[in-house]
Amino acid sequence: MSGRGDVRGKVAVLMGSPRDRDKMAPALETLAEFGVEAEERVLSAHRSPDDVASFAKAARQNGYLAFICGAGVAAPLAGVGAAHTTLPVVGVPLSGGALDGVDALYATVQMPKGVPVATVAVDGAMNAALLVVQMLAIADEELAAALGAHRRRLAAQ
Repeated sequence: MSGRGDVRGKVAVLMGSPRDRDKMAPALETLAEFGVEAEERVLSAHRSPDDVASFAKAARQNGYLAFICGAGVAAPLAGVGAAHTTLPVVGVPLSGGALDGVDALYATVQMPKGVPVATVAVDGAMNAALLVVQMLAIADEELAAALGAHRRRLAAQ
């Protein structure tokens, strides 16, 4: 599939540091595989919280449909994004640090009531993208068919 990203809107793939690019690359690759436009941004909830808030607040008006946020250690990026948008946010806790991602997992999954963040496994960027594709496929039959084909390929392996 290709070329329908402009019809569907786009997905923001955010990471807290340029060092996270390799771990977040599977999200971008998976979205591209399904023809979903994605935009990568490095925004730190600690170093530039106002930038995260501004981006999240304007995301819907700027054509975004969902967020995938990857961060390690204290990992507040997904939560800060979710606090400033009503778009779906999927958090990807990233490995590293003293607890090798467990701290990031807890920080990402333990959101307060009313501010949800869907959370995938540590370093689960590909699954985060697949979850977003599933959300978008609710109203897109072509995308739903592509997901079905993807699952059949997995079953045949």
